[in-house]
Amino acid sequence: MQIIPVLDLKDGQAVHAVRGERERYAPVQGVLGSGDNPLTLALAYRDRLGCHTCYVADLDAIAGRPTNTGMLRDLAGLGLTLWVDAGVASVEQAQVLAATGAARIIVGSETLPSPDQLAALAQAFPPERLVLSVDLQDGVLRAPTGIDTPRQLVALAAQAGLSQVILLDLIRVGANAGPPLELLTSLRPHFPGLAFYAGGGVRHRADLDALAQAGAAGALVATAFHRGVLTAADAQA
Repeated sequence: MQIIPVLDLKDGQAVHAVRGERERYAPVQGVLGSGDNPLTLALAYRDRLGCHTCYVADLDAIAGRPTNTGMLRDLAGLGLTLWVDAGVASVEQAQVLAATGAARIIVGSETLPSPDQLAALAQAFPPERLVLSVDLQDGVLRAPTGIDTPRQLVALAAQAGLSQVILLDLIRVGANAGPPLELLTSLRPHFPGLAFYAGGGVRHRADLDALAQAGAAGALVATAFHRGVLTAADAQA
């Protein structure tokens, strides 16, 4: 199972995401360093944790402001494999991310304008470069009109040729709430060919073990690393 550390970018800083309350996010302060310089924090992920893949959420772009293209290029220049969520809603926006060096472009259901746009993205890019993020808030799916359940959304992604899916309930992020195990176990048997990643909520090593046993391909982790609850040994194990 792959462990992917997270950088949430806002106003030029790496912030600590908590429960999806983005207006209240403050710069990271933890054992790996502060969020004042996201590049330094990314280097800690690479050199201290031994992680060479990093998930980056550009919260400015998700909110409709300009994409932090300069910062994304700098992060890619560190040799990191970047998974980037920048609120992609069109092929043109995805092309901008690809030009910054993003290896995986996250298609978040909360910013996806329509199911047809998912198909258009899959036609414009190799499907392995796209990752669907099933975005929920306290169990409520955030998705285009006409998509009512996570299973319906994942089925559309599979039909479009995508093979990687993130399950992200924002209420769990940074809240010591545990990963979305129930959602994972409800979806995975129906889509055996897809790789599912838990997006947030991981508290400790036991959560990673539970996800592995449930068949997760990986987990996105931030708070547990910053608090020192998870270490380089846990990431590599």
